Amino acid sequence: MLTTWSFGPVGNDAAFPGLASGGEALDAVVHAATVFEDDPSIDSVGVGGLPDADGVVTLDGAIMTDPNRCGAVCFVNHFANPVQIARRVMEKTIHITLVGDGAERFAEREGFQRRELLVERAREVWMQWRTDPSAIDRDMYQGWLPPINIEELEGIDQTKRRGGPAGSHDTVGMIARDVQGRLAAACTTSGMAFKVPGRVGDSAIIGQGLYCDQEAGAAVATGTGELITGVNGAFLIVELMRRGATPEEAITETLERVRKRYKLVDEHQVAFIAADARGNWGSGALRPGFRHTFTDGGGTRVEDPGVELEE
Repeated sequence: MLTTWSFGPVGNDAAFPGLASGGEALDAVVHAATVFEDDPSIDSVGVGGLPDADGVVTLDGAIMTDPNRCGAVCFVNHFANPVQIARRVMEKTIHITLVGDGAERFAEREGFQRRELLVERAREVWMQWRTDPSAIDRDMYQGWLPPINIEELEGIDQTKRRGGPAGSHDTVGMIARDVQGRLAAACTTSGMAFKVPGRVGDSAIIGQGLYCDQEAGAAVATGTGELITGVNGAFLIVELMRRGATPEEAITETLERVRKRYKLVDEHQVAFIAADARGNWGSGALRPGFRHTFTDGGGTRVEDPGVELEE
């Protein structure tokens, strides 16, 4: 199992025993995602996720094993486990993506229970943001930049930081490879903290936040979604691997595309994890601060990525 960010052991250690005993990769990524989503201490997914600018928590999630086997839900604000719901979309409908009220009605019909997503800690952070002059003295629709991730604060010039929490987590994505050699990818998020209400990023969009094809490999993205969306990041990595690139080579080329096509600032970060159909894997980030979590028969370890474009 390969998961974004250093808090990955929370999900990996829960899901890997089933994977190691012969379970399917699909079940493993759903299990891991659910553990992340149900943990209120992780402020970027599920229960405990940071809200939008209006104080409303909305969740996105997706799952994929092949181009003809994927599902996603976006803008869900009463159900804590979007990856589980996305799996039902994949398995029980002819569709790929359901959003908003439609996704919620589907979840209710499927027996998912409504839950309160905004916990007191997240509400307090939102209230602090609302009263911070550096946070609100800007054009919400033109000048907004994401708060820096908690793992990226070290080494950042604090005078350049925009308003936001002292450091938040980010989208959680995971890739699993089972004993049959099959891959699965999942992505779950509460989106950018204090986002413009209605915003949906890359995470639950097939080809942007995640992509999986058994013939080529799988990739998952994290970071500033708008940068990933513009290059179809996950799809591009998988296509490069299909043409013979290693996971790290494919990640590097995609990050170079992002750097070339956007005007980047300190708050921007993009990172990817990827695995090819043969089981080779890699990770990379636009700049320092990102870490991945890897679990196999030798245990779980949190590591720096193999690629960092900028020092």
